[in-house]
Amino acid sequence: MKKFFFFTFLLLLFSINLQSANTIPIPTISIGVGESTNPSDLVKTLQIVFLLTILTLAPSILVLMTSFTRIVIVLHFLRQALGTQQMPPSQVVVGLSLFLTFFVMSPVIKQINNTALQPYLKKEISQKEAFNKALIPLRKFMLKQTRKKDLALFISLSQNKKPKNISEVSTLTIIPAFVISELKTAFQMGFLIYIPFLILDMVVASVLLSMGMMMLPPVMVSLPFKLMLFVLADGWNLLVGSLIKSFM
Repeated sequence: MKKFFFFTFLLLLFSINLQSANTIPIPTISIGVGESTNPSDLVKTLQIVFLLTILTLAPSILVLMTSFTRIVIVLHFLRQALGTQQMPPSQVVVGLSLFLTFFVMSPVIKQINNTALQPYLKKEISQKEAFNKALIPLRKFMLKQTRKKDLALFISLSQNKKPKNISEVSTLTIIPAFVISELKTAFQMGFLIYIPFLILDMVVASVLLSMGMMMLPPVMVSLPFKLMLFVLADGWNLLVGSLIKSFM
């Protein structure tokens, strides 16, 4: 008899739970295309599409229009010159490059925020005006780091009318000129980083060869000395300081 009441009680609890579960609304998400008689709806839709396009291109903008390219290439050259294989890991190198990029670009970001983003959010300027004002500090930064020779190359390749002054040069012409200038600067800095470690490798290889220890890889012997040289010279401080000063 007790078992009968116990199972009856369990069935009642189960039915109550089912009823309460049926009363809980389940949210649904639907995406559709409908008709609209208000022209402003089309403008909002185009703004959303434009925003999604910007978010898609955000990694390219970060890599090609900021100091990120030079910093990450120089740090990778340093790792190869030290011969530490995967130390520091790629995630650490990219993360450090990102934070150094934010540090270098902070004046540009502040100017974009003050002159373009905040006025646009307060509805003081239009979206087009905000975009044009946001480009001004970016163009100024890129032009400062771009070599005249590289800029002249893309101006001639564009086959457009020769600009009278720098303000008439299109942004699409400045960006590739800025990128190849950054690549050249990064490779020059990488070459200078390689020289002391290359000399140390040659000295160690010569000593091992003179001692008849030809079967011992010189890298295994030179690596501790390269690390010691880099640490004693306070290499990270010198390298990061030189990188940041190269943008000033």
